[in-house]
Amino acid sequence: MSDAVSAPPRPLTIQRLGRVPYGLGLEIQERLVAERQAGAIPDQLLLLEHDPVFTLGRNARAENVLLSAEQLRQHGFDVYDTGRGGDVTYHGPGQVVGYPILDLSPDRRDVHRYVRDLEEVMIRTCAQYGVEAGRIAGLTGTWVGREKIGAIGVRISRWVTSHGFAFNVSTDLAAFDLIVPCGIRDKGVTSLDRLLGRPVPLDEAMGRLTAHFESVFDRRADPS
Repeated sequence: MSDAVSAPPRPLTIQRLGRVPYGLGLEIQERLVAERQAGAIPDQLLLLEHDPVFTLGRNARAENVLLSAEQLRQHGFDVYDTGRGGDVTYHGPGQVVGYPILDLSPDRRDVHRYVRDLEEVMIRTCAQYGVEAGRIAGLTGTWVGREKIGAIGVRISRWVTSHGFAFNVSTDLAAFDLIVPCGIRDKGVTSLDRLLGRPVPLDEAMGRLTAHFESVFDRRADPS
């Protein structure tokens, strides 16, 4: 009887893009998705911050945005309709945004599993900081008690993913007061800084998220 040999981890290119306007982030994703669907590039993980912006998913409801788009722009926020799932959320400095461009074929073609795996990446990252995070039945994201520390909104086209997760490290939580985050009225938001009572370097959090992403998704970072 022969021993089964497990497949090696698939290669993953990690790009740390710094602070990127939301519109440019969309353009980069669209280009990489097309290249991944064509098999021209390996799986990608984009890690970045966005300029202050509110994004509306496919299921966004107008009443969950408490000011008009014009008022938000007057306050210095961009506003975008997006092709991802979910309702309205905020992105801004101090928040690690992760955009995985992964081909889920042939062995991970399960949208529910994909979302749970993204949650797991953030749960493990929190645990590394001594923060107990988890899930809430019926809701998406990563939670510490009744407060969300990590949001998820994804798009999958021909089993190649885009959009992804947003993990609050030192995010200005006051911005969430201008919306009903993810359309959930009876729960709050939090950040690592707030929970730990000290600053957390964004690069450090990115590194820990990356390591857990590789482990959960069985990917190996490209040394180049």
